[in-house]
Amino acid sequence: MSPAATPVPRTAAPAPTLPTAAPSPAPAADGRARDPFFDNAKYLAIVLVALGHAWEPLTHSSRFALALYLTVYAFHMPAFILISGYFSRGFDLSPAKVKRLVTGVVVPYVVFEVAYTYFQHWAEYDEPPEPVSLLNPWYLNWFLAALFVWRLTTPIWKTVRWPVPVAFAVAILAALSPEVGNDLDLQRILQFLPFFVIGLHMKAEHFRLVRRRWVRVAAVPVFAGAIAVAYWAAPRMNSSWFYHNDSVQELAAPLWSAPVMQLAMAGCAAVLIACFFAWVPRRTTWFTALGAGTLYGYLLHGFLIKLSRWWEWYDAYAWIREPVGEVVVTVLAIAVMTALCTTPVRRVFRFAMEPRMEWAFRKQR
Repeated sequence: MSPAATPVPRTAAPAPTLPTAAPSPAPAADGRARDPFFDNAKYLAIVLVALGHAWEPLTHSSRFALALYLTVYAFHMPAFILISGYFSRGFDLSPAKVKRLVTGVVVPYVVFEVAYTYFQHWAEYDEPPEPVSLLNPWYLNWFLAALFVWRLTTPIWKTVRWPVPVAFAVAILAALSPEVGNDLDLQRILQFLPFFVIGLHMKAEHFRLVRRRWVRVAAVPVFAGAIAVAYWAAPRMNSSWFYHNDSVQELAAPLWSAPVMQLAMAGCAAVLIACFFAWVPRRTTWFTALGAGTLYGYLLHGFLIKLSRWWEWYDAYAWIREPVGEVVVTVLAIAVMTALCTTPVRRVFRFAMEPRMEWAFRKQR
């Protein structure tokens, strides 16, 4: 089947890749510096988000680009969601945690829902503006809606006896239920839920397991094999499976494929996530500090991605779809995402993404 078309707002779209809003790890209780591994992982995951979005137009003319795209989509969102779950372990319904949920997730969601809507009207000035909808996340905003729902349900997943099997059962039932609808992108929220729940129940030693030398070495043939399989499957498989925002009925697949595909894709994602984490540097690097700015890069790069589609940048020059053009697009995507995660950008947009809003909350005694 042909690859999925370029995503458009208000319709089923590829899952943005990361990401993205995972909170930065706090210093350890004994005063030790926080582990740079997680900031490195967040930065590298958000770069994969940018690459996935930048490569998507190239997949219509390059089978190799499509293979890379499918490989990235097989694990990059699950990896970021797993990290988000890991750093949500301490979430409860205490006033301090609720305040952080509001200022760090709800407020950016509302601000960017409005900003994206009116940006589209400005970019496509010949079209009437769409109404702002807080229940229908615009493009990248689905992840903030998901993070809000996942964190609110964290006490449930920390209480039930078999949280991961229950989460997979929920995901499978969602895939079997076309009536779930598009409010808050709930289909996608439920189908990605198992990765968040797995992250909630992981411990630091689980991440240390993949830092062994043999795992890093084994990751090379595993990723090479994944790309080869994706190259073979590219013209044969509906890439919409990777987005997790459709039921099996909407994908014209039999009902039995819901549990089979959910579990098979989760298994593939688990293997590739382990390989990805094995390659993440454990030491402080030049990009470690950028891991704290991944939410900024995630939300801001959406403006450029959509502009590239609406203004048809990829069709402006034929060489962009040649190998040299694919390399240029890749380098530009990395550079732009890196720039958007830097401190100056964070300083400018902190009012929208990390507002203090002391005036909006009661003082705690």
